[in-house]
Amino acid sequence: MAQLLTVFGATGKQGESVVETILAHPSLSSQYKIRAVTRDPSKPAAEALKKKGVEVVAADLNDKKSVHTAVAGSQVVFGVTDFWSIFTKEGELAQGKNIADACKDAGVKPFIWSSLAHATKISEGKLAHMAHFDSKAEVEEYARSIGVPATFLFAGAYMSNIPGAMQKSDDGYTLGWNLSPRDRMPLFDTDDTGKFVAGILLQPSRLLGQRVFGATDWYTVEQIVSTIEKVSGKKVKYQELPDEVFKSFLPAEIAEELTQTMMFMKEYAYYGPGAEEALVESLKILDHKPTTLEQFFQKNGF
Repeated sequence: MAQLLTVFGATGKQGESVVETILAHPSLSSQYKIRAVTRDPSKPAAEALKKKGVEVVAADLNDKKSVHTAVAGSQVVFGVTDFWSIFTKEGELAQGKNIADACKDAGVKPFIWSSLAHATKISEGKLAHMAHFDSKAEVEEYARSIGVPATFLFAGAYMSNIPGAMQKSDDGYTLGWNLSPRDRMPLFDTDDTGKFVAGILLQPSRLLGQRVFGATDWYTVEQIVSTIEKVSGKKVKYQELPDEVFKSFLPAEIAEELTQTMMFMKEYAYYGPGAEEALVESLKILDHKPTTLEQFFQKNGF
């Protein structure tokens, strides 16, 4: 009998990838039936899932009762929250705790939580304005503390954020970050979220309590620039910016958060200690290759 996999954020970037990947997977598609959780089951993306035979339910992550109802009867849950729609650490932490509590009560095994590193702790307070990292990390800490059997997926730096950082120029593009040309990013196509979740589901017991790092590879800024030039056929001028200059170009409400995120990338390898070895091990669980940056740009353009 198929197990029930409940996917939160099922019409968002990560959740939708999980749904689509499991539906298309040669073995997992028969092992799991999917319940998609969304705020609005009537929107087109949710209706499209219904047409594929997916059960679609509504839940408000701020409402503990509705989250428990959405999780009831599930054997596996993929949980993800959207900090940028809440914009407070406390709000995202409360939502994540609601999912973790529901998983504990329902006997879920595993709870796959979309987590991130605790930047404030890893940097020993130097980078203390990365709420969208710290809140997810504290949900992970909470899930561990209450004994939910869980695996923690750390999504890398989104490839999809790169085009938005580029500016058109007369002969191509300009790109500026507070990173040196040789600094590296663990780049991740959100469409690959499902590949990593599938890898977890293919060996769930071995990965209980473990962190899985989601990224294709480490890319230097130089490699990113050369890949853009190769795919677009246009020149890219890269400018390394001081932290304060980079921050000045960003909207005030997110300037400190995003500037420190780039600093964390440079100084703590985005994932924190042991990132190099952990990514190598994480990639071994995949049964389909992750998307390269070149493939991403070929697929999505600029």
